[in-house]
Amino acid sequence: MARFKEAESRLLDKSVCMNCYATNAKSASKCRKCGSSDLRPKAKESRKQ
Repeated sequence: MARFKEAESRLLDKSVCMNCYATNAKSASKCRKCGSSDLRPKAKESRKQ
């Protein structure tokens, strides 16, 4: 996690494209890179164990 709340929101409040894995704005409806509308929210926690 980030040290500051502002930094955390800047890093984690994004959408990720399911086709090309590009990061997009949280409010995006389609990918900025490939144009796909298949977006998911970025994971807030690490998947590593």
